[in-house]
Amino acid sequence: MSDARLIYLPLGGAGEIGMNAYVYGYGKPDQERLILVDLGVAFPDMDTTPGVDLIFPDMTWLQDRADRLEAIFVTHAHEDHVGAVAHMYEKLGAPIYARAFTANIARRKMDEKGYSEETVRTASAWPETIEAGPFRVGFAPISHSIPESAGLVIDTPAGRVVHSGDFKVDANPVVGEPFDPDMWREIAKPGVQALICDSTNVFSRHAGRSESEVGPEITRLVSEAEGMVVATTFASNVARVKTLAEAGQRAGRSVVLLGRAMRRMIEASIETGVLRDFPPVIGPDEAQDVPREHLMLIVTGSQGERRAASAQLARGKYRGLELKEGDLFLFSSKTIPGNERGVIRIINQFSEKGVDVVDDSSGLYHVSGHANRPDLEHMHDLIDPKMVVPMHGEHRHLRAHARVAEAKGRASAVAVNGMMMDLSGDAPKVAEYVETGRTYLDGSIKIGALDGVVRDRIRMALNGHVVVTVILDEEDEPLGEPWCDLKGIAETGASNAALVEILEEDLNQFLMRANPKTLADDDKLEEGLRRIARQSAQSEIGKKPEVTVVISRMR
Repeated sequence: MSDARLIYLPLGGAGEIGMNAYVYGYGKPDQERLILVDLGVAFPDMDTTPGVDLIFPDMTWLQDRADRLEAIFVTHAHEDHVGAVAHMYEKLGAPIYARAFTANIARRKMDEKGYSEETVRTASAWPETIEAGPFRVGFAPISHSIPESAGLVIDTPAGRVVHSGDFKVDANPVVGEPFDPDMWREIAKPGVQALICDSTNVFSRHAGRSESEVGPEITRLVSEAEGMVVATTFASNVARVKTLAEAGQRAGRSVVLLGRAMRRMIEASIETGVLRDFPPVIGPDEAQDVPREHLMLIVTGSQGERRAASAQLARGKYRGLELKEGDLFLFSSKTIPGNERGVIRIINQFSEKGVDVVDDSSGLYHVSGHANRPDLEHMHDLIDPKMVVPMHGEHRHLRAHARVAEAKGRASAVAVNGMMMDLSGDAPKVAEYVETGRTYLDGSIKIGALDGVVRDRIRMALNGHVVVTVILDEEDEPLGEPWCDLKGIAETGASNAALVEILEEDLNQFLMRANPKTLADDDKLEEGLRRIARQSAQSEIGKKPEVTVVISRMR
């Protein structure tokens, strides 16, 4: 296959953080056999996606080529890598491979959607490999902030590709495998055509810290606290949850886990054998009988999520438990950009209760799960690839990472979502551009980002909504006056009269002046009524609301 090529196509996760989905292909152009690495979600916010439940990458390109998709490989169990597998499985249909812990989480998701557990296959660690068309793929253990993360070793007829997945360089990660430089040197020995590499912390210029370093600091903080201690972290950071629980145990406190996601992660860790010797915990009901100075709660909601345990405790009681003056609340986590407002709201609510809040501004109680710049350079040197293609980051991260690679003489390129790269030569080059975007899970329905549903919802939120109803008789004459229903709009405007009365008067004047052609044409009548309603509202309240016109004709 002399004219065959090796391609890399990010459909999500390149140019953004979240919603990871990376396609690799090998074969003649437009005939490549394909594999997909990761299939994750992003989370909505009230500013840009009000009411949306989850955000997926637009997988249309791959769905149209599902007959060429050999397999889906999931590097680890964070939601931005595994969260969409069950939602997208129907359209893709390929077998899903993951290591035991990730497979456990993926199977739970598939089960919730009614799919067989056999759709997810448990993969062993490197050097074992899985054959998928022209690809041979191995899961190489790598340290991250969730158990059993893996980089992928992808052997192709055009050479070996290493897909780093999310990773950090940690020799003592508390839970899960340490970073193993000797293994990566062995993987690199045959020569590596391309390293596709995590870019999240490229701007951090100091070497990353080990997960084990936060344990003594957390233990000291918990031991010195006088009231009840509550700590939050990412539910998936099983090592941190264990560190927190051990700190509570050492301080002579009973430990309570609050939040479904956290309990699910701990259960999966124990079921798959990645977590041992977890301190005993009690339920929230038993906690009622424990003096508060002998309690430690470990709760979900480190990112300010409104329905998580942290936010509910900030608002009042949760499962019968309540924080009071003199208690301590610890954020053993970093606030993800975009979540600051929710976190600050919780901090202020606790402050009003007299609760002492400790965040990670000191750097003592949290370490990142991603490689900093010196660690990225270390990975580049271990793998020594012909080319480096940055992934998992916003555009600024990808660009900075590409410069880091080029500074050491390695070919690199910034590849964002929809940019298909040919990795067959000595440097990555753009093969073609693919249309990409987002798909929203809205209730139980998937909608496209360009369908207008969310756009209309935002417009109504910003400007309010008016429903105008008009009835016409058999001769297309108005039967009575039009009437309006208002939602989300001030009731009184600049004229100090009821806004609804002013709108109805102006609309009635329009109907009285309308010519017979307009009255007989639903489209023209609707357009005119909408224009008058918006103009009148603009002059009265300074806003042009969304307007729905209902025309009823007596036939």
